[in-house]
Amino acid sequence: MSSKRGRYSRVAENLWRYSTSKAYFAVFRHAKRVVWKNLKTTDRELASRRLKEEMEKAGKVDAAAGKMTLAELIRLYEESLEKFDGKTRASRKSFIKQLRATWKHGFDVLVRDITPAQVELWLAPHRQRMKKVSFNEYIRVVKHLFQLALASKVIAESPASGIKSLRKEDPERHTPTAEQVQAILSHIRRNQYSDHAQDTADLVEFMALAGVGMAECDTLRGEHIDLENGRIALHRSKTDTAFTIPVFPQVKPFLDRLKASGRIAVGKPVFKVRDPKKALIAACTRLKYPNFSSRSLRRHFITRCVELGIDFKTIAAWQGHRDGGVLIAKTYSHLRSEHSDAMAKRIVAA
Repeated sequence: MSSKRGRYSRVAENLWRYSTSKAYFAVFRHAKRVVWKNLKTTDRELASRRLKEEMEKAGKVDAAAGKMTLAELIRLYEESLEKFDGKTRASRKSFIKQLRATWKHGFDVLVRDITPAQVELWLAPHRQRMKKVSFNEYIRVVKHLFQLALASKVIAESPASGIKSLRKEDPERHTPTAEQVQAILSHIRRNQYSDHAQDTADLVEFMALAGVGMAECDTLRGEHIDLENGRIALHRSKTDTAFTIPVFPQVKPFLDRLKASGRIAVGKPVFKVRDPKKALIAACTRLKYPNFSSRSLRRHFITRCVELGIDFKTIAAWQGHRDGGVLIAKTYSHLRSEHSDAMAKRIVAA
């Protein structure tokens, strides 16, 4: 083998060297074709390692699947979305819609030919129009897309593997006090212009008392509440996890009231309202409070638990988390320190 500028010479099995640049090349047969790969080094030892890596990568690719186009990969990815909940599915379908509208390298391109630079160039303009959280979701989904190609043996290495998520700014999380929760409830119940004021207030009250999220409340049925044994069965749709919480002392009178009014019945939803967002916004605006959301009610419950000294692992179990309390500890550990410092000030010398 030769060229005008130099000559290729075989230095070992599957390893060749170009005489002018001294660069090493991997040369091997895979799926009935000869593969030439510039190893981008003049160091013999490093070239040998890279040769081995390239041959291993090639072995991870199915020859037939390697001809998959981007259009085919996208269709395969859309089929895989059926396993997700409605919100996640809608979000990722929105991503696919944007990809189809703004990808400039064609959809007949082979997935194996897509480069990291092409992926980054596609992401770049979206970065300008999106918040960090939304842009990081785009990065996450584009990685999932090519991860599917990896799992299908279309490619040996993802062109999105080197893309880093943006560092998120710490969000300002507003947490209502017990007094603010009561004021919000009173405001919602007094709303004469809403036919669902009492039902909405019941939902908000339960979320604050039990630390239960909106999605869990939406799937709560009468048979899930066992007042006799003091247990409530819940389902966390985000992680598809079933878990139970105790009927906390502050929740018992509330549930007794619902039961007495016929609201806890087998086969029937406990709450008639799905989303208290509008009522919360109206109440907070009228009371001149921060914009407390349904998540703020959950934080109210968790904050109270931390202040009472309940361990993070137990709180996490009550939230349907499966990490043993890692997320709760990371998010709320500062409250324990603040509470400890406040308690320490009560100690006086004898």
